[in-house]
Amino acid sequence: MYRFLLSRRWLITLLIALLMIPATIRLGFWQLHRHEARVARNELIAHALTDRAVPFDTLSATPGFAVPKDLTWRAVTATGQYDPEHEFVVRKRLNSEEKVGYFVVTPLRLADGGGTVLVNRGWVPSGDSATTYPQVPAAPAGEVTLTGRLRPDETATGSIRDRAGLPDRQFNLISSDQQTKESGAPLLGGYLELTATTPAPADQPELLPEPNHSDIGPHMAYAIQWWLFTALIPVGFWVMARREARDRDKEAAEAEVELELEAVPA
Repeated sequence: MYRFLLSRRWLITLLIALLMIPATIRLGFWQLHRHEARVARNELIAHALTDRAVPFDTLSATPGFAVPKDLTWRAVTATGQYDPEHEFVVRKRLNSEEKVGYFVVTPLRLADGGGTVLVNRGWVPSGDSATTYPQVPAAPAGEVTLTGRLRPDETATGSIRDRAGLPDRQFNLISSDQQTKESGAPLLGGYLELTATTPAPADQPELLPEPNHSDIGPHMAYAIQWWLFTALIPVGFWVMARREARDRDKEAAEAEVELELEAVPA
């Protein structure tokens, strides 16, 4: 009844099914690992944001310092004076309402000669054109104490590309290394994403919201879907084989009836 399974077509179908089973199992584990990585990232951000703030220069004390993953988003403080002469903006950035504008980045000279750190003071809307420098609230004068989130230097990615030939004081990245080359003044590695200033300024760019650390994404659901699909592969093969067997039985029975009718004398 199932001798047709030894045919070339059915052997190829069986081979494809056998190859799909480990592939879909592996895809399920890939999504599971993405889920676990997302959960770990959320926990890291949650701890970093709630830990007691520490001075920026105790974490990033040297030029070119690469902020490690476990310190990213760490609450930090810094006291010093802004250097508006070397302020710049970062293009094509979104605020909390998904509007395109600029990040305003101003170097802060730390008190007691602790070095200089880049501070992302927040978001401002675009100017009249892509080449026009936007209107930016002036950085507070005098000594200020800042609180913010420690962030690593940005590098070119699929969504953020670095390129030359931009208008004056406009860049695509927040990079202490890049700005060190531009200004000639060494900057501490990483940067501070501002959350509060003391004394509070009368006007300032729109502060950036906390990163989302509650959304776990759809990866666990995708993993379960892949594993359900894995279970359906042998079931589907069995259903197809059963249907083929029934169709063959039906065709054989019909052929037998026709032969009997042909054998009856007219």
